[in-house]
Amino acid sequence: MSIFQALLLALFGWMSSIYSPVLCGGLGGWYTLGRPLVSGMVIGIIMGDVQTGIIMGAAIQMLYIGLVTPGGAMPADVNFASWIGIPLAMAAGAGTEFALALAVPLSTLGVFAVYGLCAINLFFVHKQDAYIESGELDKAARIPIVGQITNIVLRFIPILVINYFGADLVTKLVEIMPVWLTDILQIFANMLPLVGFMLLMRTLVKKDLDLIYFVLGFILVSVANIGMIPIVIAALVIAYLKYQTSEKEA
Repeated sequence: MSIFQALLLALFGWMSSIYSPVLCGGLGGWYTLGRPLVSGMVIGIIMGDVQTGIIMGAAIQMLYIGLVTPGGAMPADVNFASWIGIPLAMAAGAGTEFALALAVPLSTLGVFAVYGLCAINLFFVHKQDAYIESGELDKAARIPIVGQITNIVLRFIPILVINYFGADLVTKLVEIMPVWLTDILQIFANMLPLVGFMLLMRTLVKKDLDLIYFVLGFILVSVANIGMIPIVIAALVIAYLKYQTSEKEA
């Protein structure tokens, strides 16, 4: 991986982090470019293999498809999982299973970065309050810029350093991995997206009886070989009819 590629990855990784204000705040950053499916495409463009980037991004997206961050709570961080995990796997010529294996510990590292950012910037928030109370509004207005420096240190620099210096290490690691270990990673890679979907279903399913719709969809796809678009249309019809029924009962 070239230094230019690592710099681009670090720049986009910082722009798509949860507290970066660059891309209309969280709208264009954390909630758009920060999603693994989207970031995977951008990473693929930077690394010169768009298809592989999208495939790996989709795999990580499935793992964290049920991820929500209510009230600043951060159960997992998809930023490091995407902007470090995908490029390293691509640079090593490894498969999707390796990107998923990297995603989990990198996600935890990203959580530490987020909470570290909040803890450090808490000092600057109190400093800003003091400036406002003393009427030094110009200094208070510059505090968010100072606070963003912390985000660059904890987001831009780790992505840059790990991608640039870690690519060769990961490549050597993949080369010496025995077949049995690769097979184990493949098994876990197939299981991890299921965890993501189950987390999402815990949010969506209010009654156990609602699971019958998921079973029906599974049967239509796996047994009847019906395409996703007709199934989505049928699901929308069922959802509308159910909504109308609930409205009349209310």
